[in-house]
Amino acid sequence: MKLLVVEDEPNLLSVIRKGLSEKNHDVSAALDGTTALQMITENTFDVVVLDIMLPDINGIEICRRVRAANNFVPILMLTALTSSENIVTGLNAGADDYLAKPFRFTELEARINALARRAGQEHRPSEIISIADLEIDRKAKTVKRGQDTILLTAKEFKLLYYLAKNTGSVLSREKILDNVWNINFDMNTNVVDVYINYLRNKIDKPYTTKLIHTLKGLGYVLKS
Repeated sequence: MKLLVVEDEPNLLSVIRKGLSEKNHDVSAALDGTTALQMITENTFDVVVLDIMLPDINGIEICRRVRAANNFVPILMLTALTSSENIVTGLNAGADDYLAKPFRFTELEARINALARRAGQEHRPSEIISIADLEIDRKAKTVKRGQDTILLTAKEFKLLYYLAKNTGSVLSREKILDNVWNINFDMNTNVVDVYINYLRNKIDKPYTTKLIHTLKGLGYVLKS
């Protein structure tokens, strides 16, 4: 499994990472919330192990932001705050399970495996991302704005879905090229700008509220 462990105590992080790696998992690590959010946005993980007490953005807020972006990665929250109120707050923010510190490694591994199994068994009849009146159904490959069905090419849909999956995040041309065209360098191409224009003509131009925004020198963002 591909795992992300977010923990600000280097010694504990090292122990967890080493133990999970020895179980043949691909383990990435983050020491703070800002790095964790960036990694979750830019990668696909099977499970995220997330400490609540972090030095910048706490685990509760990370959960909220991940779920607000329609990312359903299973999240196991590590916490030294074991009161019912703190646990409920974490679960309500979007965590799937919690484990109190200190914990045994065998229990951590068992909970990770259980979350991964549960995620694999879940059946979602549709995977729909909604931004304002725009609805994108990844499974059906359909796009609607209000009552209108919008027809997109396969590449236009892939670009729109990537923007929608990262709603509110500014995406550089390089990131878009890497994730939509599988090109990990610029090549001096304007293909991103061309396809953004295609999308705008279909998604934004006929409507009052514009959803695709340009941040000069930075890239593009989809938001209401």
